[in-house]
Amino acid sequence: MSNRDQKVVNDFGDEWDKYPQNSVSEQSLKNAFDQYFNIFPFHKLPKTAEGFDMGCGSGRWAQFVAPRVNKINCIDPSVKALNIAKQNLASHANVSFVNASVDQANLQNHSQDFGYCLGVLHHIPNTLEGLKDCANLLKPGAPFLLYLYYKFDDKPFWFKLLYKVSNFIRLRITSWLPFQLKVLVTFLIACFIYFPFARVALMMEKLNLNVENVPLTDYRNKPFYFMKTDALDRFGTKLEKRFSKKEIIALLEEAGFEKISFSNHMPKWVCISYKK
Repeated sequence: MSNRDQKVVNDFGDEWDKYPQNSVSEQSLKNAFDQYFNIFPFHKLPKTAEGFDMGCGSGRWAQFVAPRVNKINCIDPSVKALNIAKQNLASHANVSFVNASVDQANLQNHSQDFGYCLGVLHHIPNTLEGLKDCANLLKPGAPFLLYLYYKFDDKPFWFKLLYKVSNFIRLRITSWLPFQLKVLVTFLIACFIYFPFARVALMMEKLNLNVENVPLTDYRNKPFYFMKTDALDRFGTKLEKRFSKKEIIALLEEAGFEKISFSNHMPKWVCISYKK
């Protein structure tokens, strides 16, 4: 069986079709890109570097990677998502598009000089097998950038309780709504939950107060477009898993990676590792 949940694939295809990211300013997207890629060793890649973006979605990260490498393979199981990525990346001649899930990518094993997979493998049935499939595509020593949802293992009890409430809402209500109603409900969530928390965090930061434990603090300097996109992402998807830092390390090591290190920036836990 393919390592994909077709409903999840369809949901994300609909999400990127609704929010293709092409109306977000380039600087806002670049700021978000830097949050993830600040630990990525672009300077160590060969001039002929070829790599992959696993679960590329709208191609919002590939547009900043493409100018720095020789070739990038954008892989996504959703035809809708790939069509959006093709539009957003039309100016880059060194991008190829592969309509496949992580276990069916039509690339030669041990052929890729780098890879990244951001916010994807916690939405598939078997995360470990997905990591192994990514490892199989990479050359020995190749860097791999990963982002998995984290378990709030460094957060206080009340923060985790808030998550449990939101997760109950996602599992029982929002993820099962028809798409148009899901868009409306998650837009309201972005308006009345994401935006207020983000702006409170921004005001606290300007007052030199600690905002680390303010929910949704990562959105304090981001445009509202990101909030409504991520609210749909978060509350519209029925399959979501979360991992502690220790669990992420264990998964990567079992999948064939080493030299694992984590970013000190939000979002948590972004990490870089290397194929053994």
